[in-house]
Amino acid sequence: MYSRLDAALAELNERFGGLPSPREAQEIWDDIWHEEAHHSTALEGNTLVLREVEALLEQGRAVGAKPLREYNEVQGYADAARWVYGQALEPDAWHDGRLLTIAEIRHIHHAAMTPVWDVAPHADANGRETPGNFREHAIAPFAEGMTPPDWPLVPACVEQWVGDVCAVGRGIESGGDLGKPLPEVLADIHNRFERIHPFIDGNGRTGRLVLNLVLVRLGYPPIIILKRQRDAYLSALRRADSGDCGALGELVARAMEDNLNRFIVPNVAGPARLVPLAALVDEEHSLAALRQAAQRGRLSAVQGADGVWRASRKSVAAYRASKHKRRPRAGDG
Repeated sequence: MYSRLDAALAELNERFGGLPSPREAQEIWDDIWHEEAHHSTALEGNTLVLREVEALLEQGRAVGAKPLREYNEVQGYADAARWVYGQALEPDAWHDGRLLTIAEIRHIHHAAMTPVWDVAPHADANGRETPGNFREHAIAPFAEGMTPPDWPLVPACVEQWVGDVCAVGRGIESGGDLGKPLPEVLADIHNRFERIHPFIDGNGRTGRLVLNLVLVRLGYPPIIILKRQRDAYLSALRRADSGDCGALGELVARAMEDNLNRFIVPNVAGPARLVPLAALVDEEHSLAALRQAAQRGRLSAVQGADGVWRASRKSVAAYRASKHKRRPRAGDG
């Protein structure tokens, strides 16, 4: 799994020059933050379906009859995600040159949670625990046994965590030995943030957004944990609590590769450029169907020495047209 991701990331950098900026490819980032806003809020119990999310974010229409809080959860998350991707690739005055700052974490939480707070503030919060401010409440031990630090310790814990994240970033940029695969390092970073639980509410959403800010700043694709992966994600977090980041690292790696294949590579590659078949999957063609068509010679594709089949968007369009072309019936013409 990890070697496949390494190869895909190397190909992104070598062939396409890395991630496109939001200005260069707005449609790519729109697709990503629509999906992320849907799935990340769904992990926390939001019931809007993707169609409702897209109508809200693209047209400002509240389709359906869900509670106002749910629409505001999605809108807040999307606003925060849009800021994250723009800030990661084209930083403004918020960025002081470090990989991450406490001010950015607090800003992300403020952006994501303010719309929710406006209609449904946390029942236990005091006047100093509003969006963007650290909690001043103790958190009861989680069902799995992990207990977040006492609230007076939160600022120091977050400061230490940010310092460690920046140190990891310097290690990655210098090509140093991280001691374990990159996805597991990222999984550990994410899990440690969730164990600190710095805010009274919205820690999961904020933690995933902060991880994506770090990823994109380092030149990696952001991740989306799908709502159908909720149980696996929570189980992986529990395992990481005890020091085993393998399962969470695999989820991170798969999410990075999926976003490369689904959103980034197909859009930055020209119509005639060869890309892995996984990057050409759509509603009409599954990966298995494209691979079968390639093996049978119906889709113009090549299989590399690594065993991966590659084709172009142009060749898939030609294959689609040939499938839909009307075949003459006996007795015609």
